[in-house]
Amino acid sequence: MSEFKKIISTLKNDVSELNSLIDFKKLKIEIDELEEKSQSPDIWNDRKVGTELMTSLASKKSFLEKVNYLNSSVESYYQLLQDSNEDEIKTLEKDSMEEINNIKDQIIKLETELQFSGEHDQYDVLMTISGGAGGVDAQDWASMLLRMYVRWADKKNFKAEILTSSPGEEAGIKSALLRITGEKVFGLLKGEKGVHRLVRLSPFNSANLRHTSFALVEVIPDFQKTVNVEVNNDDLKIEAFKASGAGGQSVQKNSSAIRLTHKPSGIVVSVQNERSQSQNKNIALQILKSRLVDLENIKNKEKENELKGEFVSAEWGNQVRSYVLHPYTLVKDIRSGFELSDAQKVLDGDLDQLLFEFLKFINKSQNHN
Repeated sequence: MSEFKKIISTLKNDVSELNSLIDFKKLKIEIDELEEKSQSPDIWNDRKVGTELMTSLASKKSFLEKVNYLNSSVESYYQLLQDSNEDEIKTLEKDSMEEINNIKDQIIKLETELQFSGEHDQYDVLMTISGGAGGVDAQDWASMLLRMYVRWADKKNFKAEILTSSPGEEAGIKSALLRITGEKVFGLLKGEKGVHRLVRLSPFNSANLRHTSFALVEVIPDFQKTVNVEVNNDDLKIEAFKASGAGGQSVQKNSSAIRLTHKPSGIVVSVQNERSQSQNKNIALQILKSRLVDLENIKNKEKENELKGEFVSAEWGNQVRSYVLHPYTLVKDIRSGFELSDAQKVLDGDLDQLLFEFLKFINKSQNHN
């Protein structure tokens, strides 16, 4: 097979993969419904609603047109190759490589666009990491995960803020609250929620035995910039305490850290990263509001898969990813089955391949249901 035939064959497979991510029936129904609404004489009574509707309609139609163009173009090249001799194929290759490269770029662009079609994918993230079963090893594992996500954020040029951290008794952390700010962060990290499992030789065991540890990662959208939630002061229990840390100068002598308890929901938020008690209180209140919105959203079963979902315990079962450091190295997504052999690279923050493979998997699963 000639090199050009291989290129076209690969493109055909890539377009087929793209098609598998799209629910064409649903997309066409949405376009029809929006077109019907756009014909209503009342559409411009509310200019904002009318503009949003027309923008959405144009976007969906443009997307469908691009996909149809890719399908017809690749199929045309494929059929043309079946009926051409070697000289004709060489001429075709010479004349069409610019368009072929454009098709490749369009497929990648549309695949990426499809991964971020969730309602809250554009939001920043509030992430909680908690050590689970496994004692000091689990607390150390929680701190390894915290480091992994902070390093990932740095590599993406995102902003990662550790809002509060509770140190472990011997090593690591009991829990930490992290805010990550950047483009489509919730869309990227929404699949991280769940239990992460580590298998390694324990550095805390004198016999250096193999040990399994668990940590729970919770991910919710940070709604602070867009949500307007009123919280009744009578529903809040506000406590000030001294920030915990490694000791010495890093520990503040005054009680600047803040813990908010929302009595009706039972939600507790602690923040200690700022030196000012009022700043910590404001941040804690913002986070509380995001959690209240999230709590309301997950009452709707249709939104559960996009948002935080039901609480799961950090123990055997409910696992999303397994990290093995001994007797071999492997990182495996339990849901999609995708694997990487370089576990240390992942723990150093190279997460993108795992994140995108999961997004592809979940989009395919949703379209096949």
